[in-house]
This record gives sequence, structure tokens and C-alpha cells, in this order.
Amino acid sequence: MQSADLHELREFCTERRIMLCFNGPMSRSLIEEIGNALRNHLEADRVQPGAAMDVFAVYIELTQNIRHYAARMNYGEEEASATVVIARHGDGRHEVSAGNVVEAADAEALMHRIADLAPLDRAALKARYKEQLRAPRDPDSPSGAGLGLIDVARKSSGPLQASLHQRGDGRAFFSLTALI
Repeated sequence: MQSADLHELREFCTERRIMLCFNGPMSRSLIEEIGNALRNHLEADRVQPGAAMDVFAVYIELTQNIRHYAARMNYGEEEASATVVIARHGDGRHEVSAGNVVEAADAEALMHRIADLAPLDRAALKARYKEQLRAPRDPDSPSGAGLGLIDVARKSSGPLQASLHQRGDGRAFFSLTALI
């Protein structure tokens, strides 16, 4: 195994203004610890409280979704791993990205939901959120009420960016980015 070139990694992160990066299995306690580190970074950067709360909320939503999905699918440690990157832009916005392995059918459904939200403005996203909140919940549904993705889209300053990388084994690596 070739050892990592930490200097190269540091330069990569510095150039892209990455303030936090994680790659590995997501546990509840790890999500909490990374969340604490994120809060400290945002405080040190003197990010406005409202914006800091949005960045933190999106981080929590994305990482908890990954953890719940991996548990529901009974994924092993390798499949349950996630990649999370939080970067700050020069204009004060923050980019929150998270990716994980998903079943191909689930990936396509996610891409469809994201594409459905993309053209909506703030008012339409708020209406969609309220509509989803009032909709009857399917007790057999393996996921939540479906509010999380809409809420992430509401907090984002533009359409969510998503991508898929097919693995060839019926699974794909799904990535989602919100700009806050």
C-alpha cells in the first residue's frame, strides 16, 4: 500500500477551501463529534448565526440520512462508508457535500426527486414542504416523511447538485451538494 501524501492532500484541501472532510463509516457518535468540530469552525470564522445553523442542519440531515440508509440496507462497513466535505467560498457561502453507496434503483429515485425540486423557487419549496408535511404518511415506508430533502433544498441558495457514479454491481455512489 502506498502511503498518502499528506502535503498534497493539505494543498488540495487548502486550494478548495475545504474546512472539514471525512471518509469512512458514519456512526451516531461520529456524526455528533464532526458536528461539534463544524460548529467550532463556523464560530471561529464568525459565520452569522442563521447561516451557521443552516450549514449545521444540512450536515446533520445528510449524514443521518446516510447512516439510516446504510442500517436499513444492512450494509457492511465498506458499503456504509460516507464521504462528507464542507468547504467555504470566498463570498461567505458554504458548500456541504455528502456521498455514499446506494442501490441503483434508490439512486435513480433520488435523482428524480432532486430534479423535481430543482426548478422550484423559495415560495414553491415552502409550499411543497407544507404539502408534504400534511400528506398522509405510509406506515410501511422505510424512510421518513420525505421532508429532509425538501428542507435541504429550502436552505440551499440554489438548486441542489447531485451526481451518480455507477459501480457495475447494481449499486452507485450518490453525491449531493447544497450551497448555503
